[in-house]
Amino acid sequence: MLSSYSKSHQTFFGGWTNQFTGNINSYYNNWTYFFTLKETNAKLIAENIALRNELAQNFVGFDTTKKAGSLILRKDSLEKIRKFYYYPAKVVGNTFTLQQNYITIERGALQGVKKDMAAISPDGTIVGVVVEVNDNYSKIMSLLHRSSKVSAMLKRDRVAGSIEWDGSDPSMLMLKNISKSAAPKIGDTVLTSPYSSNFPAQMMIGSVTKVIKDPSSNFLTLNIKSATNFYTLEYVYLVENKRMAEQQQVEQINLKNE
Repeated sequence: MLSSYSKSHQTFFGGWTNQFTGNINSYYNNWTYFFTLKETNAKLIAENIALRNELAQNFVGFDTTKKAGSLILRKDSLEKIRKFYYYPAKVVGNTFTLQQNYITIERGALQGVKKDMAAISPDGTIVGVVVEVNDNYSKIMSLLHRSSKVSAMLKRDRVAGSIEWDGSDPSMLMLKNISKSAAPKIGDTVLTSPYSSNFPAQMMIGSVTKVIKDPSSNFLTLNIKSATNFYTLEYVYLVENKRMAEQQQVEQINLKNE
């Protein structure tokens, strides 16, 4: 009755009702958002994979110089051949405090996973390499493993070396076998090199924090701040190199000949 016959009371009760219903709607929206986070994350992962699969670095140009007899095999110069393909995978196990750390993912042979596939984070930083696969699960040798080695290079002058881990700090890596002539500087960016059969070139690894000189050799060791946060990994992208088997076959032949 007060609300019906008094403007001031109408204003009071109307404002109170709006605030009350607004609070209920806010709580409801927060709970709805919480329970739909899994679905939202899955959609974002799918969108990221679709976009990453369209990157130019995943393709190589078709060779228009091939000849059959005196006939040139002509092909549209814009046509590309896919070299790398990406698959999402959920992390279900992860260690980073041991000397030999592994990451377990819920994706296996039935979902297209193969040994030696590279693993990267959703941010595009490198994580490790697949070493074991069963039907629905796979195990990744993390960069934080004493036996892990990845071909890497300095972005500034493209001098190549090998990324390794000394087993101490999970946030720090080492770039070994860098020529002293490279003259690296603190803050230089380190990327994957074109010599890796697992990882696409120019994937982010980290940045130089310290240059260690060895007077007895012509090489440097660099301390690298890892760009990958191994503490918070929830998803990874597996990278399949469609030409890996061919590259490894040729490299093995070269090793046998030596």
